[in-house]
Amino acid sequence: MKITKDWLQKNNACSGGVERFLSQDETDAAKIMLGLIECGRSEDSRWVMRKLITTKKQAVLIAVFAAECVLDIFEKKYPEDKRPRNAINAAKAWLKNSCKKTKEAVDTAAHAAEASAAATAHAAAYAAAEAAYAADYAAYAADTAVTYAFAAVTYAFAAGTDKKEVQLKIANYAIKVLKL
Repeated sequence: MKITKDWLQKNNACSGGVERFLSQDETDAAKIMLGLIECGRSEDSRWVMRKLITTKKQAVLIAVFAAECVLDIFEKKYPEDKRPRNAINAAKAWLKNSCKKTKEAVDTAAHAAEASAAATAHAAAYAAAEAAYAADYAAYAADTAVTYAFAAVTYAFAAGTDKKEVQLKIANYAIKVLKL
């Protein structure tokens, strides 16, 4: 997929983003997303990713992957709290079989994971909750899950993990899912 000035404007890019885009020569969406992370503009990369999500399945796949990238951070700190993992597993079940039963399980697990996140103030748990919500609400929740996962890399960085590495991992997975 090629990113153009028209595409940015149709997607309501901020004027600064359009200016930055016009100041360089790259138009390949995948290279732009990765380049933005490399130069410290992960929020801009996430914005591009969100705008490229066109299906609910893409949204859920990306949200689940992003949440799983940071889940171990939460589980090391709260090993007994399985609510975020349960939310991710519910979203995965929905991906395999999107019926009323899995949708209800997703909703229940997402609320539980959100309660866990509220109790612990841990971005990784929020990412897991939003991964489950993505099965209900598609792109909005996927965007939120990826946002929380990108925020949770701050915890990863504190735990000795390179945050850029996690962000690039999420972006590379999104590139595969979006077939860029």
